[in-house]
Parts: sequence; structure tokens; C-alpha cells
Amino acid sequence: MLALSNTTALSLLLSKLLQECLERSNSSAPPQESSASDSLAIIYVLLMLGLFGFFSVGVMVTNLRARRLEGPRDPYNTYIATDAWHRKDREYIQAKLLESYKLCCVLENQLAVEQPSRKIPEEKSS
Repeated sequence: MLALSNTTALSLLLSKLLQECLERSNSSAPPQESSASDSLAIIYVLLMLGLFGFFSVGVMVTNLRARRLEGPRDPYNTYIATDAWHRKDREYIQAKLLESYKLCCVLENQLAVEQPSRKIPEEKSS
């Protein structure tokens, strides 16, 4: 019986505290008046969110549409997907390198060659 009366007293005490707390919060809070600037601020925020959402959806749709137009059978994408072009490029570079070695020759400029028997004329300072 003591346990029952303790729980009843505790629940009554807690309910009274809750009611007092609610009454204090209702009576101490001043009534909020909505002004025109508050409603304009909310409209401005919603407008900005709408514009951002519209822009984001537009970018996503454009990206999806561009990917869909490419298609998997596009010859350009097929060319990139295969490794055959790596071998072709390597063969082409090796052929160009061998060709450049075959065309390589040394030209000698007789006037630029060092000639120890001849002296370079010097300007005489006056």
C-alpha cells in the first residue's frame, strides 16, 4: 500500500509541476506579432531556395540528357574504350623515331670550327 500511495503522490507532484511550468511559460511570453518584414523575409528565402532548386534540376537533367545521347555504340566512345589505339600510337611513334634517326646528319660550319692557327681580329680601343 505504501508503494501505491508513493507513486500516486509522485504522479500528482509531477503533474502539478508540469502545469505550473506551462502556466509560467504561457504568461511570461509576450504575444508574438507577425510583421510585414517577417513575411517578406520568408518569401525571399523560399524564392532563393526555389531558384537554386530550379538551377540544380536543370543541370542534372542536362547532364543526364547528354549522357543518354552519347550511347554505348558511338564510334568515338568505342575507340576510346578499346586498347587498340595504344598499340597503333606506340607503333607510329617508333616508326617516326626510326625515321628521324635515318634522316639525322651533321652539318659542319667551316667558319664556326675552331682554328688555332688563325687569330680573331680584335678592335683597337682609341
